[in-house]
Amino acid sequence: QGQLVESGGGLVQAGDSLRLSCAASGRTFSDYIMGWFRQAPGQEREFVAAIRWPGGMTNYADSVKGRFTISRDNAKNTVDLQMNSLKPEDTAVYYCAAAQYGTLWNRRLSAYNYWGQGTQVTVSS
Repeated sequence: QGQLVESGGGLVQAGDSLRLSCAASGRTFSDYIMGWFRQAPGQEREFVAAIRWPGGMTNYADSVKGRFTISRDNAKNTVDLQMNSLKPEDTAVYYCAAAQYGTLWNRRLSAYNYWGQGTQVTVSS
């Protein structure tokens, strides 16, 4: 069984940066699509970014494009999300996810079959 564990969340001010990390264990995720999602209070969970390996091709939600960067290190079995120029509307619980059979362009939650427990990101104005 695979396991994903997020870390790096916290409370920051608008304009600050934060780096989230997802550690994968229990199986090899090197050929999986790895993604980040987020869920704000009272809202549905939404796609943030995804990365494919090999090649490192990425896909971003329009709301974070140019501010967030997703990366992965298959040797360490980790996926990171660098978040710059944070805004109050970025406040949410951020989840790491892995899709065994999905495609980079499929942003649906149902495409992902492994999920982390989430890490809280709060951006104050």
